[in-house]
Amino acid sequence: MNDVAPSSVLVLGIGNLLWADEGFGVRAVELLHERWALPETVTLMDGGTQGLLLLDPVCAASHVIVFDAIDYHLPPGTLQVLRDAQVPMWSDTAMSLHQASFMELLSLAQLKDRFPQRITVIGVQPELLDDLGGSLSDTVKAQLEPALDIAVRELASWGIAATPRTQAPADGLNAGPLALAAYEGQRPSADAACRIGDARFMNHANAGLPAAQEAC
Repeated sequence: MNDVAPSSVLVLGIGNLLWADEGFGVRAVELLHERWALPETVTLMDGGTQGLLLLDPVCAASHVIVFDAIDYHLPPGTLQVLRDAQVPMWSDTAMSLHQASFMELLSLAQLKDRFPQRITVIGVQPELLDDLGGSLSDTVKAQLEPALDIAVRELASWGIAATPRTQAPADGLNAGPLALAAYEGQRPSADAACRIGDARFMNHANAGLPAAQEAC
Protein backbone atom coordinates (compact mmCIF):
# COMPACT_ATOMS: atom_id res chain seq x y z
CA MET A 1 0.00 0.00 0.00
CA ASN A 2 1.76 3.15 -1.21
CA ASP A 3 -0.83 5.77 -0.29
CA VAL A 4 1.74 8.21 1.12
CA ALA A 5 5.42 7.98 0.23
CA PRO A 6 7.60 7.73 3.37
CA SER A 7 9.62 10.83 4.18
CA SER A 8 11.43 9.01 6.99
CA VAL A 9 11.20 5.44 8.26
CA LEU A 10 12.12 4.16 11.71
CA VAL A 11 12.71 0.44 12.28
CA LEU A 12 12.76 -0.05 16.03
CA GLY A 13 13.69 -3.09 18.09
CA ILE A 14 12.56 -2.95 21.69
CA GLY A 15 13.31 -5.34 24.52
CA ASN A 16 15.94 -6.41 27.03
CA LEU A 17 18.82 -8.58 25.83
CA LEU A 18 19.47 -9.78 29.39
CA TRP A 19 16.21 -11.73 29.69
CA ALA A 20 16.29 -14.40 27.00
CA ASP A 21 13.35 -14.02 24.56
CA GLU A 22 12.81 -10.45 25.78
CA GLY A 23 15.70 -9.60 23.46
CA PHE A 24 13.87 -10.65 20.28
CA GLY A 25 13.15 -7.10 19.08
CA VAL A 26 16.74 -5.97 19.50
CA ARG A 27 18.14 -9.10 17.84
CA ALA A 28 15.74 -8.67 14.91
CA VAL A 29 16.77 -5.09 14.15
CA GLU A 30 20.46 -6.04 14.56
CA LEU A 31 20.06 -8.84 12.04
CA LEU A 32 18.19 -6.55 9.64
CA HIS A 33 21.17 -4.19 9.74
CA GLU A 34 23.54 -7.10 9.16
CA ARG A 35 21.64 -8.65 6.23
CA TRP A 36 20.07 -5.72 4.38
CA ALA A 37 21.24 -2.34 3.09
CA LEU A 38 18.57 0.34 3.30
CA PRO A 39 18.20 3.90 1.96
CA GLU A 40 19.33 6.85 4.07
CA THR A 41 15.70 7.68 4.80
CA VAL A 42 15.52 4.52 6.96
CA THR A 43 16.85 4.56 10.52
CA LEU A 44 17.47 1.31 12.40
CA MET A 45 17.43 1.65 16.18
CA ASP A 46 17.95 -0.53 19.22
CA GLY A 47 15.30 1.00 21.46
CA GLY A 48 16.06 -1.30 24.39
CA THR A 49 13.65 -0.52 27.22
CA GLN A 50 13.83 3.26 26.86
CA GLY A 51 10.06 3.72 26.77
CA LEU A 52 9.06 7.37 26.55
CA LEU A 53 12.60 8.38 25.62
CA LEU A 54 11.75 7.02 22.17
CA LEU A 55 8.99 9.60 21.69
CA ASP A 56 11.05 12.00 19.58
CA PRO A 57 12.37 9.35 17.15
CA VAL A 58 8.86 7.93 16.70
CA CYS A 59 7.34 11.38 16.20
CA ALA A 60 10.04 12.28 13.67
CA ALA A 61 9.22 9.27 11.48
CA SER A 62 6.42 9.09 8.95
CA HIS A 63 6.49 5.27 8.93
CA VAL A 64 7.48 2.96 11.81
CA ILE A 65 8.17 -0.77 12.13
CA VAL A 66 8.54 -2.22 15.62
CA PHE A 67 9.99 -5.64 16.52
CA ASP A 68 9.03 -6.92 19.97
CA ALA A 69 8.38 -9.99 22.11
CA ILE A 70 4.64 -9.93 22.81
CA ASP A 71 2.40 -12.21 24.83
CA TYR A 72 -0.43 -13.03 22.44
CA HIS A 73 -1.36 -16.14 24.50
CA LEU A 74 -0.36 -18.26 21.51
CA PRO A 75 2.13 -21.13 21.11
CA PRO A 76 5.76 -20.02 21.66
CA GLY A 77 7.41 -18.72 18.53
CA THR A 78 4.18 -17.59 16.87
CA LEU A 79 4.65 -14.42 14.81
CA GLN A 80 1.85 -11.87 14.67
CA VAL A 81 1.67 -8.61 12.75
CA LEU A 82 -0.36 -5.59 13.88
CA ARG A 83 -0.84 -2.66 11.54
CA ASP A 84 -2.03 0.90 12.07
CA ALA A 85 -5.38 0.86 13.92
CA GLN A 86 -4.67 -2.69 15.16
CA VAL A 87 -1.79 -1.38 17.29
CA PRO A 88 -3.26 -0.66 20.76
CA MET A 89 -2.72 2.71 22.38
CA TRP A 90 -4.76 1.89 25.46
CA SER A 91 -5.37 -1.53 26.96
CA ASP A 92 -6.08 -3.07 30.36
CA THR A 93 -3.88 -6.03 29.46
CA ALA A 94 -0.15 -5.59 28.87
CA MET A 95 1.08 -7.80 26.03
CA SER A 96 4.77 -7.15 26.62
CA LEU A 97 6.90 -5.96 29.51
CA HIS A 98 7.34 -2.59 27.82
CA GLN A 99 3.89 -2.22 26.28
CA ALA A 100 2.58 0.22 28.89
CA SER A 101 5.29 2.78 28.20
CA PHE A 102 5.10 2.20 24.44
CA MET A 103 1.33 2.70 24.44
CA GLU A 104 1.87 5.90 26.41
CA LEU A 105 4.37 6.94 23.78
CA LEU A 106 1.89 6.36 20.95
CA SER A 107 -0.83 8.23 22.82
CA LEU A 108 1.47 11.19 23.37
CA ALA A 109 2.46 11.15 19.71
CA GLN A 110 -1.22 11.33 18.81
CA LEU A 111 -1.82 14.17 21.27
CA LYS A 112 1.09 16.05 19.71
CA ASP A 113 -0.50 15.42 16.30
CA ARG A 114 2.72 13.72 15.25
CA PHE A 115 1.53 10.13 15.04
CA PRO A 116 3.23 8.11 12.27
CA GLN A 117 1.28 7.87 9.04
CA ARG A 118 1.86 4.09 9.10
CA ILE A 119 2.94 1.80 11.94
CA THR A 120 3.53 -1.96 11.91
CA VAL A 121 4.37 -4.12 14.92
CA ILE A 122 6.00 -7.50 14.27
CA GLY A 123 5.75 -9.51 17.46
CA VAL A 124 6.75 -13.01 18.54
CA GLN A 125 5.27 -15.09 21.33
CA PRO A 126 8.14 -15.66 23.81
CA GLU A 127 8.98 -19.07 25.22
CA LEU A 128 11.58 -18.22 27.88
CA LEU A 129 11.90 -15.01 29.89
CA ASP A 130 13.26 -15.85 33.35
CA ASP A 131 16.85 -16.56 32.33
CA LEU A 132 19.09 -13.65 33.34
CA GLY A 133 21.93 -13.28 30.87
CA GLY A 134 20.38 -15.88 28.58
CA SER A 135 20.01 -15.66 24.84
CA LEU A 136 16.94 -16.29 22.71
CA SER A 137 15.36 -19.72 22.99
CA ASP A 138 15.79 -21.87 19.88
CA THR A 139 12.06 -21.55 19.21
CA VAL A 140 12.15 -17.76 19.11
CA LYS A 141 15.55 -17.52 17.43
CA ALA A 142 14.11 -19.53 14.53
CA GLN A 143 11.61 -16.73 13.94
CA LEU A 144 14.22 -14.02 13.34
CA GLU A 145 14.53 -14.71 9.62
CA PRO A 146 10.74 -14.91 9.05
CA ALA A 147 10.33 -11.66 10.99
CA LEU A 148 12.93 -9.99 8.75
CA ASP A 149 11.12 -11.27 5.67
CA ILE A 150 7.92 -9.64 6.93
CA ALA A 151 9.74 -6.36 7.59
CA VAL A 152 11.39 -6.31 4.16
CA ARG A 153 8.03 -6.95 2.48
CA GLU A 154 6.44 -4.24 4.60
CA LEU A 155 9.11 -1.76 3.59
CA ALA A 156 8.61 -2.73 -0.05
CA SER A 157 4.87 -2.08 0.28
CA TRP A 158 5.80 1.44 1.41
CA GLY A 159 8.07 1.92 -1.60
CA ILE A 160 11.32 1.26 0.31
CA ALA A 161 13.73 -1.15 -1.37
CA ALA A 162 16.00 -3.28 0.82
CA THR A 163 19.13 -4.64 -0.87
CA PRO A 164 20.72 -7.90 0.37
CA ARG A 165 24.25 -7.33 1.60
CA THR A 166 27.07 -9.46 0.21
CA GLN A 167 28.87 -9.16 3.55
CA ALA A 168 28.04 -7.83 6.99
CA PRO A 169 28.83 -4.14 7.61
CA ALA A 170 31.90 -3.31 9.65
CA ASP A 171 29.79 -1.37 12.14
CA GLY A 172 27.26 -3.45 14.03
CA LEU A 173 24.16 -1.88 15.48
CA ASN A 174 25.45 -2.59 19.01
CA ALA A 175 28.78 -2.83 20.80
CA GLY A 176 30.80 -5.94 20.01
CA PRO A 177 30.29 -7.72 23.37
CA LEU A 178 26.50 -7.45 22.89
CA ALA A 179 26.54 -9.03 19.42
CA LEU A 180 24.71 -12.35 19.44
CA ALA A 181 27.71 -14.65 18.94
CA ALA A 182 29.83 -12.89 21.56
CA TYR A 183 26.94 -12.62 23.99
CA GLU A 184 26.22 -16.33 23.76
CA GLY A 185 29.83 -17.50 23.60
CA GLN A 186 31.08 -15.49 26.57
CA ARG A 187 28.23 -16.28 28.95
CA PRO A 188 29.46 -17.49 32.38
CA SER A 189 28.41 -20.90 33.62
CA ALA A 190 25.36 -21.30 35.83
CA ASP A 191 27.70 -21.87 38.78
CA ALA A 192 29.41 -18.54 38.17
CA ALA A 193 26.35 -16.40 37.42
CA CYS A 194 22.81 -16.59 38.76
CA ARG A 195 20.23 -17.32 36.07
CA ILE A 196 17.12 -15.79 37.69
CA GLY A 197 18.30 -12.46 39.08
CA ASP A 198 21.05 -10.66 40.96
CA ALA A 199 22.17 -13.10 43.67
CA ARG A 200 23.37 -10.26 45.90
CA PHE A 201 19.84 -8.96 46.33
CA MET A 202 18.12 -12.32 46.21
CA ASN A 203 20.28 -13.77 48.98
CA HIS A 204 19.47 -10.75 51.13
CA ALA A 205 15.75 -11.06 50.43
CA ASN A 206 15.80 -14.81 51.03
CA ALA A 207 17.66 -14.62 54.35
CA GLY A 208 16.37 -17.27 56.68
CA LEU A 209 14.83 -19.44 53.94
CA PRO A 210 15.86 -23.08 53.47
CA ALA A 211 18.96 -23.50 51.31
CA ALA A 212 16.94 -25.03 48.45
CA GLN A 213 14.81 -21.92 48.24
CA GLU A 214 17.83 -19.61 48.31
CA ALA A 215 19.48 -21.34 45.37
CA CYS A 216 19.65 -19.68 42.00
